[in-house]
Amino acid sequence: MGVRVYKPTTNGRRNSSVNDYAELTTDRPEKTLCKRIKKTGGRNHHGVVTARFRGGGARRIYRIIDFKRNKDSMPATVSTIEYDPNRNCFISLVQYEDGEKRYILAPLGIKVGDKIESGQSVEPKVGNAMPLSSIPAGMEIHNIEMTAGQGGKLVRGAGNAGKIAAKEGNWVTIILPSGEMRMVRKECRATIGRVSNPDHQNVVIGKAGRKRHMGRKPHVRGKAMNPVAHPMGGGEGRSNGGRHPCSPTGVLAKGGKTRNPRNPSNKRIIRRRKNKRQGQLVL
Repeated sequence: MGVRVYKPTTNGRRNSSVNDYAELTTDRPEKTLCKRIKKTGGRNHHGVVTARFRGGGARRIYRIIDFKRNKDSMPATVSTIEYDPNRNCFISLVQYEDGEKRYILAPLGIKVGDKIESGQSVEPKVGNAMPLSSIPAGMEIHNIEMTAGQGGKLVRGAGNAGKIAAKEGNWVTIILPSGEMRMVRKECRATIGRVSNPDHQNVVIGKAGRKRHMGRKPHVRGKAMNPVAHPMGGGEGRSNGGRHPCSPTGVLAKGGKTRNPRNPSNKRIIRRRKNKRQGQLVL
């Protein structure tokens, strides 16, 4: 595991780096767990751009991931550790004793040949999945469900881990990597350990071409455009826009809340991630 830095043989190589992918064991995905992704270029079914600065990029094949980890009381053996172009962490192919194969998010430190298991009373070791009520307090966890049986929604990014802070009645308090503290039902499942590929945050893209390979087009400032293309465009010389920042359709870009205030999970947040003072409670 590490980051490889090349000599500055070209301008694009200077100050850029890549992951060495030393942990990977194969570059051939399991065909039965793959499906095609259709590109949209950021456009909706009318052909109108609704997500700007997207398009192009290398073709991707989607790997079907088992986020639910609901095959209980049957051990599985880790067959491979693979790269997934659709996420920043690695994935592992596991094979159960009945022959079924599934992809899971690879925890940090897992190796080919390791045995993992899911269930109510399995051993709390790296890679095992179980309800939060069975996980000891203080352990690092990832792929956490918000609703029992729905599949993991929280803490799925490379190198991330949540932590169980307390248990009270039917609720378990967990601390997320962002600093947010929230309550989740004790029946919800989580996987023991930290997500793999922590060096992802140390990789420097280095040039615009690599972002184009990822399907990202140049992000152009509104005030650098013409008035016909953006409300903040035009003006003599380098203007500062002349108005509050907004989108091409005139929607104000700063100061507004983007989270749905009627989200039912809001009331389960004890401490928000954007608090100025750590430890301040939000009631």
